[in-house]
Amino acid sequence: MHLLIIISLASAISPLVVSARGTLGFSIGARRPDHRCKTIADYEADFDALKNKAGSTIVRTYSVIDVNVPEYTCETAATILPAAKSKNFKVILGLGADTQEHYDSEKAALDPVLTSEYAPYVYALVTGSESLYRNISAQELLPRINDTKVVFGKRVPRIGIVDSWNKFQDGTAHEILTSGVPTFLYAEISHRLITTRDITDATETYLDDLQQAFSHIQDIVGLDTVEIWNGETGWPGDGGSNHGKAQASTLNEEKFFKTGVCAALAWGINVFYFEAFDESWKPKSTGDNGEQGDETHWGSFTDSRMPKFSLNC
Repeated sequence: MHLLIIISLASAISPLVVSARGTLGFSIGARRPDHRCKTIADYEADFDALKNKAGSTIVRTYSVIDVNVPEYTCETAATILPAAKSKNFKVILGLGADTQEHYDSEKAALDPVLTSEYAPYVYALVTGSESLYRNISAQELLPRINDTKVVFGKRVPRIGIVDSWNKFQDGTAHEILTSGVPTFLYAEISHRLITTRDITDATETYLDDLQQAFSHIQDIVGLDTVEIWNGETGWPGDGGSNHGKAQASTLNEEKFFKTGVCAALAWGINVFYFEAFDESWKPKSTGDNGEQGDETHWGSFTDSRMPKFSLNC
């Protein structure tokens, strides 16, 4: 889990909503609770829930093809875009790019899907997911981002990357930032900056991190040319794993949403919440400390699309 900042360097591109208030989006998974792939109808039902209960009409995905359960390979882009058209949603699509082979397969799968019928519903394409953090060099990643721009740039005007905030801060991403290639950036701040804190400190930490991160990146790319999204911030609900002083509970999740996310939206910051729905199919994950943790209870909705709390600010 990470806290993301999405930045557009293209001053000619208007933000999704021109408003003093920020826009709320959600990260969304590709699988049903039984770990099988979502259908178009599943995504349509997801979108109905998000719009009706949260007023949201934008989501982000992590890959064009989801292979997390090998026996059920999900063609995410091909399935979610018809639903987006049907429900008038926008989607930020991720393309895996940790290896050239992975990137080539993602690109090949997306190309026939991104037609004139569905391209208007793609808000941005993001090449790579924490690639620099996973020790892929900027020199290796930049040609893949540029290739995405060459292949898809006329169909989708926003092309970018997602990576750990420290990789932007320590200069690792400098070659990419100054290349003029990406028009969209996701700069991640470790989610542990928030979720190792007690809930009483979480909002202050969250908003302070946002302010520092935004100021630093704006110093690099300029104040008049950036579109900033904060995404993948959230809190584990009942049944989730504790992280340090942070206690997993739906009550704490609601408090963080109401005091943190709502405050950021009121500031005019666009926020992606992690995540839309619980993903009960997920296995336990192993953290850097070697401990196993639950990742199935981060949703603001249950896996049956019931909101856990009011998502109105």
